[in-house]
Amino acid sequence: MKSYDKPYILHVAEIIYLEVVKIKNENETFSNSESINKFIGSETYKKISSGKFHDDWFNELAKKDKKIPNETMRLLKIQKEMMIKQLIEYPELYYTKSHSPLEISKRAFDHLWRVCESYELWCKETKQKDLILLNITD
Repeated sequence: MKSYDKPYILHVAEIIYLEVVKIKNENETFSNSESINKFIGSETYKKISSGKFHDDWFNELAKKDKKIPNETMRLLKIQKEMMIKQLIEYPELYYTKSHSPLEISKRAFDHLWRVCESYELWCKETKQKDLILLNITD
């Protein structure tokens, strides 16, 4: 199989995807939806939703003296801003009294689902089916 380098823009998607897989593996009866919901509020989620994940990653890339094209860095900064906006966290407001998710929580869930879906689609396009563990795109 030909080796494919993962685009920088998929780095955070892979982190999220692997964390959701880990949650699902630790909780055998969980569906993909339940695993994503459990991911919300995790330490990784908090780091990504605050922007700290991207800040730390950008610093790490700078220390390694990685030459990333300006356009790619611009896209990664947009990605960071979108993650902050879509994953905004209000832990006390996650569910209403009727136990249905608030719109903010639903938006975060939907965004995480799309991120995982995007990662799987990249895996399919690059014929790396062994990396597809949740089968969200089936």
